[in-house]
Amino acid sequence: MLRVVTRDLDDALDGTTPIVTSEELLTRVAQGDQQAFAELYDRTSSRVFGLVKRLLRDHAQSEEVTQEIFLEIWQTATRYDSGKGGAMSWMLTMTHRRAVDRVRASQSSRDRDTRIGIRDFAPEFDSVAENVEIQIESERVKEAMTRLTELQRQAVSLAYFGGYSHSEVSQMLKVPIGTVKTRLRDGMIRLRDELGVVS
Repeated sequence: MLRVVTRDLDDALDGTTPIVTSEELLTRVAQGDQQAFAELYDRTSSRVFGLVKRLLRDHAQSEEVTQEIFLEIWQTATRYDSGKGGAMSWMLTMTHRRAVDRVRASQSSRDRDTRIGIRDFAPEFDSVAENVEIQIESERVKEAMTRLTELQRQAVSLAYFGGYSHSEVSQMLKVPIGTVKTRLRDGMIRLRDELGVVS
């Protein structure tokens, strides 16, 4: 490419070929001139690619983003205003924006994948071990229940294992509700002590 530019420059100095600026090429691109676009691409693609690669560091992604940038240049060349700056500055600003967008999108995608991975991670569940623990705990509770008085055992069984309210237990056992509450309280204290539960 350097050889071509040098040859063009030599021809221009000889007076045989006029020097066409990037600004002029971009103006022609805005009018749909494909030859001007090809020349602009040849003249500027290495700088555009270099900037993209500095930001992305990934060669394949850098090539892809560079193609996207030149497509955008082709589609938006009519927005270029030479009064606001040079063509190369306009193109490199677009390049920087597009590369930063890709960096942010990649980071966002990685963050999303991480969140999904954490959400979907289910630690291995050992149902056999849990069933054994539940069985052992159940045996301990049954053993502790045998150490309650008959009245305490009835109240606790109906209220906590049967799901009945205090008033329903009172009616079923035909005792005042205060007596039910006392039996339940005393029974639970005794169970806690038997099971070694620290309050």
